[in-house]
Amino acid sequence: MTSGKLSLQTRWKLNDGHSIPILGFGTYKMPGTEAEKPTLYALKTGYRHIDTAALYENEAEVGRAVREAEKKLGVKRKAVFVTTKIWNADHGNPRQALEKSLHNLRMDYVDLYLIHWPVPQSLNTWKQFERFQEEGKCRSIGVSNFGISDLELLLERTEVAPAVNQVEFSPFLYQKELLEYCNKHAILVEAYSPLTRGRKLGEPLLLELAEKYGKTAAQLLIRWCLQHGTVPLPKSAHVERIEENADVFDFSISAKDMKKMDGLHEDLHTGWNPSSGLQKRFVDLVSPLKRV
Repeated sequence: MTSGKLSLQTRWKLNDGHSIPILGFGTYKMPGTEAEKPTLYALKTGYRHIDTAALYENEAEVGRAVREAEKKLGVKRKAVFVTTKIWNADHGNPRQALEKSLHNLRMDYVDLYLIHWPVPQSLNTWKQFERFQEEGKCRSIGVSNFGISDLELLLERTEVAPAVNQVEFSPFLYQKELLEYCNKHAILVEAYSPLTRGRKLGEPLLLELAEKYGKTAAQLLIRWCLQHGTVPLPKSAHVERIEENADVFDFSISAKDMKKMDGLHEDLHTGWNPSSGLQKRFVDLVSPLKRV
């Protein structure tokens, strides 16, 4: 668990030597032009970490916002940490997928490239990712929605460990064992949907603590993620909420109240549960006899 003085400019070291801003701006469900203005405003507010994906269909708009930030705000491209992800249907040709994303973003490289889901081709794709990193097309490489068994298999069979595992993470989905496993292996956890897509903002305990700390329920959820050493990726298209979500560095949740918030866990997945069995997973496609 991490506490103490943090800021919007704080960066945490990754296992590959690069660093990542500790608060990101999520763009999921902001298709096309819906993403550009909020992303630009987030950069104006001080965010320096933008998360997109091929699936989101907004890479071009995110890239445009980053260029506009350099032109209008003086925020250099190298100061902005940009993440994108390869989608399931594109594992047949990872290089083509990355080149398409770079073309959409109009960038020479991304700061972080992720496998979006642990699909059967993940191991072969990961080996391609290692090459992309060597070539400088991605500064860091990682995964998303990987469980412990998926990570175990990947670590057994590859030379390069993921720098990041991006998963849904909130007090209502407190994936403690996964977090501990990732911490043990120096894999940073990124927390998507830290605000539970708004479903739990009226939780009585959150409202009680919000009054105590003079903050909103959303700010408490983000701060909780930060103090667990994760990188939260709150998303909003509204100016006032973009600002609110960044205003989480002037207070700290006490250890006692962190424990209370930990107790809110109810295995709440606000999106697709990666372990639901609705698709064949990476780990399911490798025979136990071959896992040596």
